[in-house]
Amino acid sequence: MSTTNLPRPLNPISPSENRITSCPEPSPPPLKPSSPLRDRSPPSLPSSPLTPKPPSPPPPPSLNKSSSPEPPSSPLHDDKKPEKLESKEEATEVELPVIDMDTFQQLLELDEDGDDLQFSKGMVDAYFDQAAQTFNDMDIALGKKDLKQLSALGHYFKGSSAALGVARVQHSCEKIQHYGQCRDEEAGTNLSEQEALDKITALLSQAKGEYAAAEDHLKAWYADRLGPEP
Repeated sequence: MSTTNLPRPLNPISPSENRITSCPEPSPPPLKPSSPLRDRSPPSLPSSPLTPKPPSPPPPPSLNKSSSPEPPSSPLHDDKKPEKLESKEEATEVELPVIDMDTFQQLLELDEDGDDLQFSKGMVDAYFDQAAQTFNDMDIALGKKDLKQLSALGHYFKGSSAALGVARVQHSCEKIQHYGQCRDEEAGTNLSEQEALDKITALLSQAKGEYAAAEDHLKAWYADRLGPEP
């Protein structure tokens, strides 16, 4: 039998070599550099200045009356309507008595005890006579439009009336005195001659009525104490 060239047998593998060498795990391929993240910060304002927006106008005030508080009422507020003030002339007529008894009492103190009021009564009777003459002279002066004489007579009878406490006649004669000077002292104004004559005409009639009331009052007062005149 011929021997042919057979392949050479492989060398036996040693047990140590029988171990399978574990290959190291391949490292992962390097990552490609990622694209940079977008900046999430807010975009920057443009470098050019912007025109500022005008502020919005405030809302108009509410027209609802119920929403607005009412102003507190003042404690000094008085809802009452002011009373109509009387004029100076009206107040004088109310305040002045027919006879001012305080002044008249001073006249009575001049009477002596036991003379039955003869002194004071004599002065009162003389006043009655003087009044009749003075009013007559005033009528004449008024007819002549003699303001100067009317002023003098008013001043004269004003003093006589004041001495006895005939207050209303005294006040009217004082006004006649000033009207005769073309002056209204209560109003603080000057008068024309015609205005003065018109005022004296009306006031003279009033003064005569005031005197008549005073004469009746005085006569009644003495009659109560001395008895009626014969």
